[in-house]
Amino acid sequence: MTPTTTAPGPAPGRGAIRAGDGGRRGRPLLLGVRHHGPGSARAVRAALEAEKPAVVLVEGPAEADALVALAGDPSMRPPVALLAHAVDDPGRAAFWPMAEFSPEWVAIRWALDRGAAVRFVDLPATHTLAAADPTWSDGEGADGGGAEAAGLRIDPLAELARTAGHQDAEQWWEDVVELRDGDPTAPFEALAEAMGALREAYGHGGHPRDLVREAYMRLQLRAAHKEFGDEVAVVCGAWHVPALTRKTTVAADRALLKGLPKVKTELTWVPWTHRRLARRSGYGAGIQAPGWYGHLFTAPDRPVERWMTKVAGLLRAEDHLVSTAHVIEAVRLAETLAALRGRPHPGLDETTDAVRAVLCEGSDVPLDLVRDRLVVGDVLGEVPAGAPAVPLQRDLSRLQRSLRLKPEAQERELDLDLRKETDGARSRLLHRLRLLGVDWGVPAAGRAGTGTFRETWRLRWEPELHVQVAEAGVWGTTVEAAATAKAESRALAATALADITALAEQCLLAGLADALPVVMRALADRAALDTDVTHLAQALPALARSLRYGDVRGTDTAALAEVAAGLAERICVGLPPACAGLDADAATAMRDRIDEVHQALVLLPDTARPADRWAGVLHRLARRDRVPGVLRGRAARLLLDDGRITEDEAAPLMSRALSPGAPPQDAAAWIEGFAGGASGGGLLLVHDERLLGLIDTWLTSVPPAAFTDVLPLLRRTFSAYEPGVRRTLGELVARGPQPDGPGRATPGGVPGFAAALDRERADAVLPLLHLILGTEVTA
Repeated sequence: MTPTTTAPGPAPGRGAIRAGDGGRRGRPLLLGVRHHGPGSARAVRAALEAEKPAVVLVEGPAEADALVALAGDPSMRPPVALLAHAVDDPGRAAFWPMAEFSPEWVAIRWALDRGAAVRFVDLPATHTLAAADPTWSDGEGADGGGAEAAGLRIDPLAELARTAGHQDAEQWWEDVVELRDGDPTAPFEALAEAMGALREAYGHGGHPRDLVREAYMRLQLRAAHKEFGDEVAVVCGAWHVPALTRKTTVAADRALLKGLPKVKTELTWVPWTHRRLARRSGYGAGIQAPGWYGHLFTAPDRPVERWMTKVAGLLRAEDHLVSTAHVIEAVRLAETLAALRGRPHPGLDETTDAVRAVLCEGSDVPLDLVRDRLVVGDVLGEVPAGAPAVPLQRDLSRLQRSLRLKPEAQERELDLDLRKETDGARSRLLHRLRLLGVDWGVPAAGRAGTGTFRETWRLRWEPELHVQVAEAGVWGTTVEAAATAKAESRALAATALADITALAEQCLLAGLADALPVVMRALADRAALDTDVTHLAQALPALARSLRYGDVRGTDTAALAEVAAGLAERICVGLPPACAGLDADAATAMRDRIDEVHQALVLLPDTARPADRWAGVLHRLARRDRVPGVLRGRAARLLLDDGRITEDEAAPLMSRALSPGAPPQDAAAWIEGFAGGASGGGLLLVHDERLLGLIDTWLTSVPPAAFTDVLPLLRRTFSAYEPGVRRTLGELVARGPQPDGPGRATPGGVPGFAAALDRERADAVLPLLHLILGTEVTA
């Protein structure tokens, strides 16, 4: 059973009679309902008020009886869900969600408020969670009916709507239950009768496990009747009502339950969200519009007017121009559409059409916002602090409170300044959770740029995270201890050098000082044995970032710097021979590795950075004919950017690579390496017309037969430039070389620049830099 499913059973259909006598008083009251139906919830409340039973039996896992009292806690706010998970395998879990408008929740709260007993009567979770076991029996020997033979799985609500001549099951349900006037309990008997006809036609409807569940329910109903007499009410799916009125023997029901597999389970309440109640989330018993149904249930009167007011408030908050006149006109249009379509009152379709036409002025863009924020909604429930939880969950809740990181269903961005104590602790918590596989927060690109003092996170709390926390609880009872234990385990099990360096970076980001020695030993051992230059090049960037983050967080990274220096030296030794004789794909991959190493070396401390040796490696790569053109071009470009060679020295390298004797494809690869991608090669060509002229001259000399072969490489290179850069290059080529163009150096100067530095103009930027960096201006 997946974490987003509820207890097994057919999805939406849920009808009401008195067991065994067609509705006369003196028998248990069966209230067949639809999951998460506000009309059913209102009907259940009215029926319970009228009958005042001594005990209310609710469809749900039997072990939850011990948790029912928490539903009366003032701090319990739906939507919530019962979570059951296997003790030895927390990933094997199931949820039973309840919203404020769920009939089961209404029944529970009514019983608690009136002092009546409440019991859950569905199959225990100890059997439900064992359903994935191959020894599970779906009621072998039971009468499977026609549906089993045909292999059908029916949707009872859709079948009833189709029988009534409606194609849209949700609209039909709204018309006959949600929007109808009069006695709210009237549909119970009709639905029970209709479900009885469906069960006669389809048997278990493609859900053979329901036969076992219903046998357990009948046993619990008999036990309650024996204890409380006739003062018993049952709130369950309408689909199950015919089975509960079916005359069977106790022995027959017990026979269906005999030999069921078991797993040890634990149950608790967890927060749920409206978004996870929606059918589009994959929830089998989901509804189309949780936010709309919640509104119908809570609105005291005039639901359409109140809904349009909510929509107007949302659109105004998003800077859309919506007036009171818009709201009035939208209400009128919704009522007119309902009358034209023969509906008792405006439903979701009518209100949506009116919102689109009037409030959104025909646009689906703001309408999508309304659907997301209101029709579905981001409501997140709350559970009492005393609800059962694994120790790791309790520690996480404590940290969330102390760091003021409240879980929210709506996605939001969180900017952290790591120089602040609270923000630093928040960062460590989020990184520790990611290491544990609890992705509450995901790093996002923010205004930090390439700096290290800021982080941006994208946060959204999903109910499934409770299961992930339970799974992570095997590593420890606190977030820090669990993350440390898991990091140590991963370090010992890792086989790839890049995996260990990435883990070291995670440990530094998460502030796991106790795990670092184990990770560093594994890193040193693996680095000493790995001779593949590609692996070393993949590992170095993470180490370099770790050193930089360590500086920001005040972490001792001396051992890390020593390993990084060793890796850098070995890369310098092994890179030139590793680059010889590569094919095109391998050369492209190696170019990416060279770029990563070059950027990583800049981040290393001076004691660990072999700057001169790395420059020598690039010089050798740029001049070796056996090295692929894309690597020679990239080496020349990196040397030029670092000031290791001048434009006058780069021009002969390009001229040699683009000479008539060079194969056209190799020459095109050289251009891709030198001027390709996001390396700023386009601007370089704009400001140095000599290099642009060399490329232009070579391109016009490519033989027609070879031109089609080099065209894809050239298109890939130049298509990566900004549109403005491409336009300028085109203008320069069309204009032709100019003796006084921007690429011509003034005597003794650099192309595109003046002969000498204008210090007065350069100093003008200093006040702004001091303001940005927060430093003092010195004389």
